[in-house]
Amino acid sequence: MDAKPFDKSKLPSRHVTEGPERAPHRSYYYAMGLTEEQIHQPLVGVASCWNEAAPCNIALMRQAQAAKRGVWAAQGTPREFCTITVTDGIAMGHQGMKSSLVSREVIADSVELTMRGHCYDALVGLAGCDKSLPGMMMAMVRLNVPSVFLYGGSILPGRFQDRDVTVQDVFEAVGQHSAGNMSDEDLHALECVACPSAGACGGQFTANTMACVSEALGLALPLSSAAPAPYEDRDQYAEASGRAVMRLIADNLRPREIVTRKALENAAVVVAATGGSTNAALHLPAIANECGIDFDLFDVAEVFKRTPYMTDLKPGGKYVAKDMYEAGGMPILLKLLMEAGHIHGDCMTVTGKTVEENLKDVKAVADRKVFYPPKDPLSPTGGVTGLKGNLAPDGAIVKVAGMSNLKFRGPARCFDCEEDAFAAVERKEYKEGEVLVIRYEGPKGGPGMREMLATTAALYGQGMGDKVALITDGRFSGATRGFCIGHVGPEAAVGGPIGLLRDGDIIVIDAENGRLDVELSDEELAARAKDWAPRTPEITSGVIWKYAQTVGSARNGAVTQPGAKGESSCYADI
Repeated sequence: MDAKPFDKSKLPSRHVTEGPERAPHRSYYYAMGLTEEQIHQPLVGVASCWNEAAPCNIALMRQAQAAKRGVWAAQGTPREFCTITVTDGIAMGHQGMKSSLVSREVIADSVELTMRGHCYDALVGLAGCDKSLPGMMMAMVRLNVPSVFLYGGSILPGRFQDRDVTVQDVFEAVGQHSAGNMSDEDLHALECVACPSAGACGGQFTANTMACVSEALGLALPLSSAAPAPYEDRDQYAEASGRAVMRLIADNLRPREIVTRKALENAAVVVAATGGSTNAALHLPAIANECGIDFDLFDVAEVFKRTPYMTDLKPGGKYVAKDMYEAGGMPILLKLLMEAGHIHGDCMTVTGKTVEENLKDVKAVADRKVFYPPKDPLSPTGGVTGLKGNLAPDGAIVKVAGMSNLKFRGPARCFDCEEDAFAAVERKEYKEGEVLVIRYEGPKGGPGMREMLATTAALYGQGMGDKVALITDGRFSGATRGFCIGHVGPEAAVGGPIGLLRDGDIIVIDAENGRLDVELSDEELAARAKDWAPRTPEITSGVIWKYAQTVGSARNGAVTQPGAKGESSCYADI
């Protein structure tokens, strides 16, 4: 690409590279070995969530170098920088999980600050683990400079006793071990082989769900979300992403022209069709907020309700991301959905073409292993369902993929934090037919809306996954399975009904009709509300305290700032 199409007088980087008054600024670029020509080219931020915290992130630096090669080749000047990642698999089951959702905001904020501070013109964002994907996409639409998202890729499946395994199996093995059904030796052998490579967790957990979302939104190149992290294909997609962002600069095609209401609906369709993570119902409203679009939990749930569940992926199904890639990846799924009328084909994407144009030459083949036909799906409604009722006036969410029974009624057993619930499960201090309630774990009350995978996996490992239910104002991992309902709102910390429950109250869950209720009268709930008082927070300083002061409801994405609706000017137009 010739550099002439780029008019620096209209790009943010003119504030640091153009004119005699910017000589001091240019001197820094000369210090880093840039030529005069390179300084005057568009400056492209290449933001990576690389770290050595977990396998999800360790392949990102390699891919960032490939993305930079693509930018250089198209006459741009890449500027690489890193931001944080908190990896849920390691943060799970202890106080570290309070950092997880907070990290989504810190990632978005830190990318924004780096881009603003140095006046970069465009962004290639690489992410590998759960919250880093939505955090990076939030930064893109917030800044609204030409942007391309790139997933770092999934891990390869492990092999244990002649079957494919993921980290989900290890969490559930802890429950089997506590129940006396797995030896110390087998548990150790499983943990040693479950995660054999770089990459994010292999099932349709949060990372792979949000990777699929990135393509469905149009922020990522077609098929770029599917290739596992160790595959050399990833480097090719990275280089192509660097070239693509330069085309977007030339065409002045910005993220908010791509992430529209229709694109958000496409993303919700893909979550439901793949039986994806319930966390997507938190992240899609947060991304919408950055665009100034009203798209809350109930909007997401409406899309889920009309979408067939047609992709047999773990944790509810049999297959992992590698299998989805080999079956054709997101282009196959999108084409099947579009032909059945579930996808808006006229949405723009980072290729400069619409979804329909991207899929023109794709042959839609339902292999009936990974992909099922929309007219003959695994189930007629989505793998994720929204709920509402007197226990959840602001909504709740449940993953129903792989479940046969969608109704449950039982007495509550209440816990005011995850640790108490997990300890009770470990000691088997619960009964079949009960509804375990974990509260004061919401965005504000946690603070940080922790995931409950350690507890749910232990239940499943004890063989009780379908014999008890669990509800929380916190979250569940994308690896969670069983009757587990999260995002119950309003949360207990603000006086929501979940905080008014007592042991023995009868809770009724009806995922077929989207209901979550407690068999108490309005008068009884009102009387209990009068006696309720907020709890004294445990964390009274630092970033988690600061998060609790600003975070909103799960219904609206647990966001901490007003988004595009509150802005008077956009960074891209400085």
